[in-house]
Amino acid sequence: MAITKIHPIKSTLNLAISYIVNGEKTDKQILVSTHKCHQETAHTQFLRTRNDAGTNGTVLARHLIQSFLPGEASPEMAHQIGLELCKKILKDEYEYVLSTHIDKGHIHNHIIFNNVNMVTGKCYQSNKKSYHQIRYQSDKLCKENNLSVIDEFYENYKKKYKTNGKSWYENEQAKRGTSWKSKLQFDIDCLIKQSKDWEEFLKKMAELGYEIKHGKHIAFKPKDKTRFTRAKTIGEDYTEERLKERITENQSIITPSVKKRIGNVINMNPNAKVKESKGYEYWATKHNLNTMAESVIFLREQGIKSVKQLDEYIQKAAYERQDLQDKIKTIDKEMQEFSATMEQVHTVKKYRQYCKEYKANPSDKAFFEEYKAQITLYENALSELKKSYSKLPNSKDILDKLDKLQEKKNTLMQDYSSSKSTMDELYQIRKNYGIYMGKEMER
Repeated sequence: MAITKIHPIKSTLNLAISYIVNGEKTDKQILVSTHKCHQETAHTQFLRTRNDAGTNGTVLARHLIQSFLPGEASPEMAHQIGLELCKKILKDEYEYVLSTHIDKGHIHNHIIFNNVNMVTGKCYQSNKKSYHQIRYQSDKLCKENNLSVIDEFYENYKKKYKTNGKSWYENEQAKRGTSWKSKLQFDIDCLIKQSKDWEEFLKKMAELGYEIKHGKHIAFKPKDKTRFTRAKTIGEDYTEERLKERITENQSIITPSVKKRIGNVINMNPNAKVKESKGYEYWATKHNLNTMAESVIFLREQGIKSVKQLDEYIQKAAYERQDLQDKIKTIDKEMQEFSATMEQVHTVKKYRQYCKEYKANPSDKAFFEEYKAQITLYENALSELKKSYSKLPNSKDILDKLDKLQEKKNTLMQDYSSSKSTMDELYQIRKNYGIYMGKEMER
């Protein structure tokens, strides 16, 4: 399994090259290869090509890292795959230095190549398309060498449903529906639907009590937390770019206006302020009349004409709210099951090669002892999958099911939030009516 990452080098090019060709990391530089340059002077050659082409950009070179699963590839195989990858993506048109590091628990290649094409004089275009081309060629070479490849659907699953840096406490809180990151996600989802543009969204988040920090990645902090949380850690739908897109997508959706909340009726009888101040008594009386008028209007909008009907409506609304809660819990359980299945599938794919090697040579006790943990994980995951599946599930299908369940859950959560607001209003009105009149209201 080869994992590829690429990033630009804008300064200290010589230091970067010196690092990747370090003899302690590359078996005394045996695992170092170059193209159209020498490792000792590669940085000056890169700059010379750059100057000859008249390039003034900030990027000096690109640093590509290709990592392999522990035990899957030998240093020589990894280095050869790195050379083949350079041929595929650079086409002998870029100077490069390739090194294979063997000092860590996993073998990995470092490729530093000139940002300027020495044939055309043009700069390398690093974007999603070029990265996917690198990924494609890397995966193809791995398959040709009987190495496993990255499951893109599992990677998407991790981004969407495995929040980065979630602690044990947060996991436990999430199970109880009280995770603050889950709350942040829910608040963002709600306010996106209520905002006509980015500025309004930020304003509403601030009004909700969130402190906002702008930078490379937008971050939010509730009043009761000490640290900011980058929105992108919640999932790929919560990057600043994606949030703006979602707001634009929702512009055509009409959101019902938020009505003024029903206030409290002031109990006049035991109130010391009423007895002490005629002015306060006058204000409280006027306040109660206005509040009850608002309450009556709200009830009439719901078709409620008596306290008996109100009580029945409250009971019915409570049942419906409980039903929504039960449906959300059911979806959560289903999502947990599919998440467990996705992890098991990933484990089977990840460690399948270890088990194959062991079964091919069961007498190799040294191999078993070295990779006992991986073999055990494979066997346990496969055993769990066999309880529910006759063949290995498809990670794409699992991700599709999770996405559909998440969509259902989001809708139910919106309904649940709306029902809670309505219930709060009904309870308040019922309380107000009991204080104000103490008898049924027939209209």
